[in-house]
Parts: sequence; C-alpha cells; structure tokens
Amino acid sequence: MASAPPSSTASSSATAQIISSLGAGSGINTAQLAEQLAAAQFASRIDQLSAKSERVALQISSASNLRSLMTTLSTSIGTLIRTGDLAVRPSISNTNVATVSKGTLSGSGTYSLEVTSLANAQRLVMPAYPAATSTVGSGTLTLRFGTVASGGFNPDATRDAVDIAIPTGATLTDVARSINAAGAGVTAYVANGTSGAQLVLKGAEGANSGFVLEATPDVGGEDLAALAWSPATNTTQLRATATDAAFTLDGVDYTGTSNTVNDVVPGLNLKLTTTNVGNPATISFSDPSAGISTAMNDLTEALNEVVGQLNDAMQRETGELNNDPGARALRTALTQLAGQRIMVNATPGEPATLADLGLKTERDGSFSLDTERLNRTLQDAPQAAGAMWTTGIFGVFSTIDRIARNTSSITGISLGSSITRNTALQKTLADRSAALAEKQETLRQQMISRFAAMDTRVSGSQSTLSFLKAQIDAWNSSDN
Repeated sequence: MASAPPSSTASSSATAQIISSLGAGSGINTAQLAEQLAAAQFASRIDQLSAKSERVALQISSASNLRSLMTTLSTSIGTLIRTGDLAVRPSISNTNVATVSKGTLSGSGTYSLEVTSLANAQRLVMPAYPAATSTVGSGTLTLRFGTVASGGFNPDATRDAVDIAIPTGATLTDVARSINAAGAGVTAYVANGTSGAQLVLKGAEGANSGFVLEATPDVGGEDLAALAWSPATNTTQLRATATDAAFTLDGVDYTGTSNTVNDVVPGLNLKLTTTNVGNPATISFSDPSAGISTAMNDLTEALNEVVGQLNDAMQRETGELNNDPGARALRTALTQLAGQRIMVNATPGEPATLADLGLKTERDGSFSLDTERLNRTLQDAPQAAGAMWTTGIFGVFSTIDRIARNTSSITGISLGSSITRNTALQKTLADRSAALAEKQETLRQQMISRFAAMDTRVSGSQSTLSFLKAQIDAWNSSDN
C-alpha cells in the first residue's frame, strides 16, 4: 500500500526543526551573546559618560537654584522700594497749591512754598464764521513766536517763523488741521459756539511761547486776512496770555516756563496748581526708619538662606559646586557685600555701606544684624538711609541686582556663566553618549552576523558527524 503524502503539519514541524538546529547548532544563544559582548565593550565608557552627565545636571540644578534665590531677593527689594515705605517721599501741607513727588535724588528737611503765579499758555479765539465748512481764502499763514505783553510783541530771535500753506477752497476745519500738522507747538480746533464756528489756537506754557499770526493772501484769496492777529491790532481775541510760573521756595525766587518743575531742590518735583500768596505751604520729607529696620531684618534672613545653600553646594567632598568658579564668585561677592560702598556720592558722615545699616559678616560667612549700629544711623541720618533704598544705579537694590545678574563685571564669571558652560557640556556629553550607543548597536549587529555564520558552520559539522556516526553504527551492525 502506497504511503500517504506528508501533511502540512509535518512539513511545518520539519521546517521548525531545521530552523531550530540552525539557530542552536553551537548550543549557544548567539543573539543574547552578541548583545552582552557589545554592551561589555562599551560599558565602562557609557558609565563614565552617565556619571559625568549626572554630575553636570546636579551642577546646573544647584547653580540655577542659587541664582533663582538671588534674583528673587533682588526682585523683592525692587517691589518693596516701589510699593513700600522705604523711600523718602515728600508731602505738602496744602495739596491745592501743588502736587509733590520724589525726584531723581533723595530729599530731606522742610521747605516753605509760596506760588505767585502759574505758567499759562496763550489762547486766541478768531472771528466767527457761519460754519466749520466755510471757506477762508488762500495764501500763507505765518506763526512768529515771542512775548506778548502790554499790547506789544517782542519776537524770540532764537525761534524760526513757521509758514503754513492754505490752498484755494480751504475751510476753517482745513486751517485747523494744517496748523496742527505743522508741529510748531501751537494747536488749533474749531469751536461751534453761540457766535458760530470759531478757530481756537493755543500755544505752549511760558512767557516766551506767545505768538502772532500773520496772513499773506493769494490774489483772489484775500479773505485769509481775517485770520491774521497781532496784539497791536486786536486784543479782544486774546483770551489768555502766555506767562511764566513764579514761586518762592524757602525765600528763594524761581521762575519757570512750565508749572511742572523737577528737582528744584534735591529729591523734590513740583507741579504747581494754584497761587497762595501770603499763605505759604510747608513741604516735608517722610522718615523711613521703621520700614528700613524691617527691611534689613528681612534682607539678613534672605542672605543667610543663600549662604546656607551656597555652603552646602560648595562642600569639599559632596558639594555639586565645590570647584565651580561661579559659586566662588558669588561667595566672594557676599563676603564683600557688607563693607562695599554702595552710595558712591554719599557725603562724609552719611551712610554709604550696608554695614552702616547694620549688616555684619560673621566668620563663617553668614550675616547678622547689628541693631545698635542700624538704630544709630537711622537716628543720625534717616533721610540718607532712606536714599539707599532706590531703584537707581546706586543703593541696596542695584547692588543685590548686580550680584544676581553678574557677580563680576570685569571677568564675567557668575552663576549664569557656570550654567551656560555646564549646559553646553551637558549637550556634548549627550552627543557622545548617543554616538557610543550607535557604535554599540553597530557592533552588536556585526556580532550577530558573524555568530550566525559560525552557527551555520557548526551545524554543518554536527550533521556530518551525525552521518558518520550513523554509518559507523551501520557497519558495526552488519559485521555482527
């Protein structure tokens, strides 16, 4: 009886056996072996890079935390100065006379203010027209500047006249627009009052900002002459004369072309609002002592927090930043902080350092507050102490802010430069790790290929050996 054809199951089983023998001809898991050998080849270098990367990451984190502490401290001081009661601020006994505000410097003492007159701007109201769309003739209007007083005009030789072209068909509204477009310091608009449409012109404050308006009509545009004005020909259209401000501060007479007077005395800006002849107002400056005491206590605590974290980071054996130049620069800056002269323009006897405000550096680098010295400074020079709390280029804020931004303006060494350097190193290490991983994978693939070829040869040898053993066994059986 003929044998049945092999089934698909038998065929699959035979194929599996062949694949199994080929894969295990040597009895070794070559894929696993290739992976282990490739890993062993690169293990030490990868471990070294991993250790370096981990340390660099810790250095970046530690430096970033320290810089964040200093930046937060700087920001807090700036906010406190702008919104708190640290700065010396002026006040006035009669707020109707003037508005007072702090100048670029710090003020002190008291002052007597008497306002004789306010600065005014010249204002003209021109003849009435039926409507803003009424035509006015054509030609050229010329503004000349100077002093208008007692029915006369004294021109200012330092200011050029300004010509304004008025085209044919121009309306009253067009004239106002042309004057404004000239940018000469005179503004114009059309007022629609009970008399009709009238051109209103207004100059700048100050006696020397008076003006006259001349008209040079075109042929056929003679109506433009109605808009000319001078005090010699018409005073009824002059509704306000340009004048200077005049006031007395502590018995000293002052004048100004504006009602806003800045730094008339150190630390004082004025905006005059009304006259008070015979009834002077008193200007005084606040005493910031209580706010400064609180701020110095808070500053000392905040600096000690920075010092504590810095000391941990710079521990000789375990610190992440034990050999970091940015951390060393920060430590140097903090060590010098109390004695650093932060008010370079302070006069002899005035506080100029944080030590004058009681900040004291201990032997271990931490800070303490010498309340006796602070109280003595606040008693002797409260306004000068308050002047140290400003957002200007000198003082407590600018000093802390410079440390936060860049410890050394000469060398450029700072926590920021350390972070930048280590971030670049971190990328380099990552690139090297990726390159090693790629080389390891290439080696693994090469080993798999080589082991497969070896396995095939071993498998072939085993097949030959099995055939020979079977043949020998057959011979031995036949001999028997």
